[in-house]
Amino acid sequence: MKTIPNIEDYANSVNPVVRKFSDYLDQHGMRKTTERYAILEHIMNINGHFTIEELQQIMDGDGFRVSRSTVYNTIELLIEAKMLRRHVFEGMQAQYERITLPHTHLICTTCGRVKEVKDTNFAAFMNARRFNAFNTDHYSLYVYGTCSSCARKSRRVKAENNKRKKSL
Repeated sequence: MKTIPNIEDYANSVNPVVRKFSDYLDQHGMRKTTERYAILEHIMNINGHFTIEELQQIMDGDGFRVSRSTVYNTIELLIEAKMLRRHVFEGMQAQYERITLPHTHLICTTCGRVKEVKDTNFAAFMNARRFNAFNTDHYSLYVYGTCSSCARKSRRVKAENNKRKKSL
């Protein structure tokens, strides 16, 4: 993790993500703090979904100590700034991800694994769809089922049970 020696220079970065967050903080009269930018920096280095606990562990591992309330508050700011999205998949704790191109989440109800897929046909359908008295910002689709690993394991267990029954 690189350090942030001068917060004003960093806040005025050419990095569009940092710039967007800086603009959001300016528009809402909020302070630009080293902690907020460090949290953003760590999030930018995470690919996929993460929990608050995972983010905190990564930051602690990098030697950057920040209070849990600061992490939660910064996450909320990033959600309000439309830079981060919160997902609460069935039966799981909240997970977060950077806002990227629209995609579908395939959630295994057995192991909880979440897989992202980009479906161009569905994206085209959603982009062409118009709703009365509603302007679409973004969408998120959750599809629940059983992943191939869990399905194989289930078939194997079922076959072993059938084999035991026959031998009795």
